[in-house]
Amino acid sequence: MTFPYKLIDLTHALDSTIPIWNGGCGFNHDVHIDYSDCTSEDKFRVMKVKMYAGIGTHMDAPSHCISGGRFIHDFDVNDLIMSCVVIDVSDQCHESYSLSAQDVADFESKYGKIAGGSCVFVKTGWSKFWNIPSKYHNNHVFPSVSSEAASLLLERGVNALGIDTLSPDRPEDGFKVHKTFLGADKVIIENVANLGSMPPTGSFVMVMPIKINDGTEAPVRLVGLIEREVGL
Repeated sequence: MTFPYKLIDLTHALDSTIPIWNGGCGFNHDVHIDYSDCTSEDKFRVMKVKMYAGIGTHMDAPSHCISGGRFIHDFDVNDLIMSCVVIDVSDQCHESYSLSAQDVADFESKYGKIAGGSCVFVKTGWSKFWNIPSKYHNNHVFPSVSSEAASLLLERGVNALGIDTLSPDRPEDGFKVHKTFLGADKVIIENVANLGSMPPTGSFVMVMPIKINDGTEAPVRLVGLIEREVGL
């Protein structure tokens, strides 16, 4: 039986060179025991990982900035599989661009009202700089989301907001989107990859974080699901 969905990997691979919030190296993946260290006939390579929780494509839980908010381990996997909406503003985007409430309204005029329970991704096109960490970081100047747009999305009842930059907030603007979204017990997903492979509407997304007890953030394997046409 053919699986009814085409899977799209929306996740950046982790390594020591990727962009991180504070610069420097946020991820280390080293050989702890190598094949040559094994004295028996059974050979294994054992890796040791050291990283920030908010590294690469990752999820922010409400507790990331809301005292008493839910942690990563509090989310049932059924809460992390959602219908998916992609708002593409890449044609007009620049480093100081912020998704506006008008952008959301323009999207809805073309595709219909955003359904409650959705995960809304903002495609800015900034992911093209992922392999140029200094440009992707850009001294914390990158496309983001306005607080007005975030509030409108919450009015629509969306459950998650994702973006293909370091954050939906630029520090110069404060962290209003984090406070608004996480304060409403919703989820934020940062550093999303491959949004160009996702349709504006009609798909689904699975947000699968490492299940960290009392975790405020966690790397995720983010997977889009596009329904296959009958017979394909």
